[in-house]
Amino acid sequence: MQEIRTEKVTLNIGVGKSPDKMDKAIKLLATLTGRTPIKTVTNKRIPSWGLRPGLPIGCKVTLRKEAADAMLKRLIEAVDGKLKTGQFDNEGNISFGIKEYISIPGAKYDPEIGLMGLQACVTLERRGFRLKKRKLREKKIPKKHRIDRQAAINFMKEKYGVVVE
Repeated sequence: MQEIRTEKVTLNIGVGKSPDKMDKAIKLLATLTGRTPIKTVTNKRIPSWGLRPGLPIGCKVTLRKEAADAMLKRLIEAVDGKLKTGQFDNEGNISFGIKEYISIPGAKYDPEIGLMGLQACVTLERRGFRLKKRKLREKKIPKKHRIDRQAAINFMKEKYGVVVE
């Protein structure tokens, strides 16, 4: 029950309100993952930025199971196997950015897309985490069963050979 595993890897690109950048971002995520990304939309109105509810400002794709592990290995190679302590939180999540997608192994430069970066968010879990997601009798995860920062760092060091600075 204490074994940590990768629940999901979410790739996210924020583009603002530019529709041509949105098309490029969707194409990039589709070529990297082989899945269709979804658009993320605004919920609030911010007049100074020209945002209104329902306006698409980014796109994301979520990978689970074997696809998540394979993509995570490629993403870690893109950052040279180094992560910072501040990129880990106390709930079992890791978040880091990649400045240019061409640094990901297996990704080739596409002149239609240009150079673009993305953000990767990794969610870790243990067996029994279904308690917080089920419909009936939803419960909180006990403190002793949660994944803290040090446990997540140790998992990444052991499984993926990451150097944490």
